[in-house]
Amino acid sequence: MAGSTTMNGLAGSSEVRPRHATESLPFRWLWITIALLFVGLILILPLVTVIYEGLKKGVELYLTALIEPDAISALKLTLLVALIAVPLNTLFGVAAAWTITKFQFRGKNILLTLIDLPFAVSPVISGLVYVLLFGARGWFGPFLEANHLQIVYAVPGIILATTFVTFPFVARELIPLMQAQGKQEEEAAASLGAKGWHIFWHVTMPNIKWGLLYGIILCNARAIGEFGAVSVVSGHIRGETNTLPLHIEILYNEYQFSAAFAVASLLVALALVTLVAKSLIERRQQRAAARNRMN
Repeated sequence: MAGSTTMNGLAGSSEVRPRHATESLPFRWLWITIALLFVGLILILPLVTVIYEGLKKGVELYLTALIEPDAISALKLTLLVALIAVPLNTLFGVAAAWTITKFQFRGKNILLTLIDLPFAVSPVISGLVYVLLFGARGWFGPFLEANHLQIVYAVPGIILATTFVTFPFVARELIPLMQAQGKQEEEAAASLGAKGWHIFWHVTMPNIKWGLLYGIILCNARAIGEFGAVSVVSGHIRGETNTLPLHIEILYNEYQFSAAFAVASLLVALALVTLVAKSLIERRQQRAAARNRMN
């Protein structure tokens, strides 16, 4: 009995988290207050201001700004660009992560550096690069003009620019995850006679599905909100090459502040949907990790 009591006492004491010497009550409340003030001033207040300014002149004007033909055209183009750029980046991200984590080859470090390139280059510069390549006086400009093809100041240029600035997100989400998982399961499946695609769909994909969805959500959020690169290659043609961020800029520059904030609230709504989806996926990831540890 004495031994069991002693063991229970030790077990109970080991479950109590030791308090760090700096965790005094004033110290904790100071940092909590700083964090809450920062979040409130930098994140929450601007979002509330956008919604307030959009509804400031009434619901009727708010809805009119959203159903205006130019606004609907900008929304359609934004969704179209995301529907093309995100799957392309997903395909590239999975292929790049699979190649980098499962194989050894020359130039692996160069490939990793190139994946990070859009993080280091300003979006405006990436847009200017496409103008240099495909503009009327660019390297391929005469060829495109001779064949009646237009990339810059048209939808293809917007898709290219958006794809460039968003393509690291899926790859950078999957590479650390697949490196941590290792190659043991794939090698075991191969030793049992499984082939490449069978191994990918039945062994690799179940292990990376939540990380893949997380990367897709981040990529989609950036594609919808991209401004710099798209602004350079779009030409700002109303009803044709304006995405939602560009349409908001035009409304604001024309002093249509309520309409600009109304359309901006639409982007806020899309961002909130993305945030909710991101939180749900993170929760699923945590549950899956906890089940794996228990097994």
